[in-house]
Amino acid sequence: MSDSFPAHKQIIGDPIEIGGRVLSVSRAIRAGDFVYLTGQIPMRNGAPMTAGSIEEQTRAVLDDITSTLAAAGCTRDDVIKATVWLRDRADFGGFDDVYGQYFPVDPPTRSAVVSELLVDVRVEVEVVAFRPLSP
Repeated sequence: MSDSFPAHKQIIGDPIEIGGRVLSVSRAIRAGDFVYLTGQIPMRNGAPMTAGSIEEQTRAVLDDITSTLAAAGCTRDDVIKATVWLRDRADFGGFDDVYGQYFPVDPPTRSAVVSELLVDVRVEVEVVAFRPLSP
């Protein structure tokens, strides 16, 4: 294995807590030049954002993703892949409008599916970023 590729993973961010329960998942992990973020749901004041429009929930998710990326030394420009889960197919247009504001130039690849979510929210987004450890 090359000296430029660490043989370990680096945990990024604080544990995720919902309703007083710490989840058994890392917020993000750096593995070499890649940073993998856990699927993010919209949160407000430490609780899932079960109300609000798809646009409001999408902004909340993407703002949290932006903060987690920053903790990993990345920006949204480093995102290479996004996976999106929507509760309702009708929300795609509103989601995509807001998403486009956060990724206006050279957006990452993306997959989007409609699925029942584990928490009563409208959207969940997971991203992978690429930021080399050394120039």
